[in-house]
Amino acid sequence: MRSGETFSFEAKNGETIILRPVDENDAQDIIKHVETIVKAGRYLQKEEPHSLEEEIKFILETRLKGNMYTAVERKGKVVGIARVLKGELEMKKHTGIFRTWIHPDSQGLGIGKQVMKYTLRWGRTNNLHKLWLTVFSGNEKAVLVYEKVGFITEGRQKNQVIIDGKFEDEIFMAYFF
Repeated sequence: MRSGETFSFEAKNGETIILRPVDENDAQDIIKHVETIVKAGRYLQKEEPHSLEEEIKFILETRLKGNMYTAVERKGKVVGIARVLKGELEMKKHTGIFRTWIHPDSQGLGIGKQVMKYTLRWGRTNNLHKLWLTVFSGNEKAVLVYEKVGFITEGRQKNQVIIDGKFEDEIFMAYFF
């Protein structure tokens, strides 16, 4: 699966969901949904969305560097993303950091599982040895999804963040190809 491939599947509710490369026209949808998730204040490691120019620049840079930036399209709108940024140093080119989010209105449809399958195929095709991520301990659903597809816990930073007034750990997880 090279950058540029599109994949569609049927969600649990019967809708067709499309996973495809992000393009500049998606920037506005991405920014709008990131704003919603940031306001909820949980699990997205971002305190404010990119400006339109910043998001378009990020999309173009990601493509230029051969990284994965995938749109989750539902009913013609981007309702989530998944991305893998490969290590830029020569000594880290075999690794990639994974980030994803799916708008709360589109969760529970089996999208996360398909995004993970898509991402792991991309990682294999692009000769990654290790895919890594961080997730907060309170995001138990995400931890389970990652474990189900084969991620292991490599480490944990205790009380790394405060979410809803409570300390949570940041868990470092990895998938080895």
